[in-house]
Amino acid sequence: MTETMTETVRLSGVGFGYAGAPDVLRDVNLILPRGSFHFLTGPSGAGKSSLLRLLTLADRPLSGSLRLFGADVTRIDRRDIPAFRRRMGVVFQDFRLLDHLSAFDNAALPLRLAGGAEADYAADVEEMLKWVGLGRRMDARPPALSGGEKQRLAIARAVIARPGLILADEPTGSVDAVMADKLLRLFQSLNKLGATVLIASHDQGLAERSGARVLRLEGGRLHETGRAAA
Repeated sequence: MTETMTETVRLSGVGFGYAGAPDVLRDVNLILPRGSFHFLTGPSGAGKSSLLRLLTLADRPLSGSLRLFGADVTRIDRRDIPAFRRRMGVVFQDFRLLDHLSAFDNAALPLRLAGGAEADYAADVEEMLKWVGLGRRMDARPPALSGGEKQRLAIARAVIARPGLILADEPTGSVDAVMADKLLRLFQSLNKLGATVLIASHDQGLAERSGARVLRLEGGRLHETGRAAA
């Protein structure tokens, strides 16, 4: 069986930093097998968001190598980045919704960009928005939504196309415990369908309820702490 078939992500000896903070990540080694589910934890400033930025190809490693879906993307040409991003679903902390589009159109955007016709995907988008509690807010634009509603909309948009890799940065930070558990079940359902899932979160309780493997970033280094108690 080839690496392409078994691994979604592989980081080997990856180092990364910014001016004034050159060692945000140091010698990071990480393998996310295809269809795996991990939580990424660690104190504020540990580099969780930086690691996700590398995986979304927003930044490049200063050292080491990065492979996605079996391909070496360490020095990827910018023209090739969109093709990889279309295979990902990303939940950003700042949501990155389009204010001039309705909640429905924001959630449907990945399907529209992939060339789908609204008649073909409308029912799926409506079902997803109902699942995340936005069934009555489909026509609302982001400026009219609360922080929690924006977060749920961002999650709906990230997963609507059933991507092979789901990366979520604090996806439950603005919702209550009941909705957090519901969103966790959504991620788990997509994982069971074959998606590889990595969730960066400070919510230790959520990680424990998930039963997923837990990775911890601290001092720029990555450690696997084992499987959380389900």
